[in-house]
Amino acid sequence: MMATYTLFLKEVRRFWKVGFQTIAAPVMMALLYLMIFGHVLSDQVRVYEGVAYTSFLVPGLVMMSVLQNAFANSSSSLIQSKIMGNLIFMLLTPLTALQIFIAYIAASIVRGVVVGLGVMVVTVWFINVSVTSWFWVLLFLVLGAAIMGVLGLIAGIWADKFDQLAAFQNFVIVPATFLSGVFYSIHSLPNFWQKLSHFNPFFYMIDGFRYGFFGQSDVSPLTSLAVVAVALMLLSALALTLLQRGYKLRY
Repeated sequence: MMATYTLFLKEVRRFWKVGFQTIAAPVMMALLYLMIFGHVLSDQVRVYEGVAYTSFLVPGLVMMSVLQNAFANSSSSLIQSKIMGNLIFMLLTPLTALQIFIAYIAASIVRGVVVGLGVMVVTVWFINVSVTSWFWVLLFLVLGAAIMGVLGLIAGIWADKFDQLAAFQNFVIVPATFLSGVFYSIHSLPNFWQKLSHFNPFFYMIDGFRYGFFGQSDVSPLTSLAVVAVALMLLSALALTLLQRGYKLRY
């Protein structure tokens, strides 16, 4: 596993070297969301019984930061390697598709978790949030980061330039994240939008993660876990297939 660990370490050092941009900036953005939405909507949005809206926001903002940064880590690394032409040096090594996959996804999980912990540390200074079950918190934290790391890997393989990757992120990732219940409980939506939200896999990642904090959620955590696990398996199978075939990687 030394080769896998070496690639993993390279990916971690890549984002850690510019930590002000990859870690500090997302934490600051989440804090601004908390201050603005918490102030504007605290008296207008109904959430769980006995849970203040600002407290409700914290898990959603943590998970949103985790998902977006896990995606950004694998997708940006791969597209940069493709455009700069140094991807060939990795492909010439005896690394298998599975080893490359593990290294990229593990690094994405690390970045997502680090950013998420940073958001949590900063926000708990302002908001009192308790954790009901660390098991569910850590489980959905890791699974959510893994899914987005895999999705970022697929997007990086598919994209040929930064414009395509930006379009994928702006028109798929960001809308799906914002419409997943980060800032509201779906029970506050009309019936049509409630049903539509159940087709958004991002909703299950955030709802299951929030269950670990409050012991309350819009759907059962077991249902969320099943959806997230199936999504991870399907996306992982697709990513591994693309890596094994060298789709848009070998010219």
